[in-house]
Amino acid sequence: MRDEPRTGDETTVLLAALQSHRDVMLWKLEGLSEEEQRRPLVPSGTNLLGLVKHLANAEYGWFCETFGRPTEPLTDISEDPEADMRAAPGETTQEVVDFYRRSWAATDASVRELGLDATGTSYAGATVSMRWVLVHMVEDTVRHAGHADILRELVDGGTGHHVPRG
Repeated sequence: MRDEPRTGDETTVLLAALQSHRDVMLWKLEGLSEEEQRRPLVPSGTNLLGLVKHLANAEYGWFCETFGRPTEPLTDISEDPEADMRAAPGETTQEVVDFYRRSWAATDASVRELGLDATGTSYAGATVSMRWVLVHMVEDTVRHAGHADILRELVDGGTGHHVPRG
């Protein structure tokens, strides 16, 4: 667990909260084989690596596409709305993790360069503020970190909701 700021400006506090749970998402992959990371353990097919890929796509979408900033090619969900929840055949854990880390850099730059009061247009056509998007992404990441807690426990009994200090 990172030492999150308990005081400070809104941007710093919100980005630190997001980063704390981004770190959890990657920690939940540690020590598992590729097969274990991809193993669907619930009827929906949700798996650890797919959650990470989904969050990478979500960060790029919300923080880049919404605000007209450059993004990497995102997973095409036009034919399959759940395609971003699975690693594609041949797509490695390292590729997904690297994609996620690059999305962090793009997100953080977008937030810092545009500011919380910037507005953009969501994929659904709604006008949204950067502040709303950042809070939404914290919520989404925390939600999926909870899913990852359960999936990791089902894979190997591993528990914990924060990266241990080391």
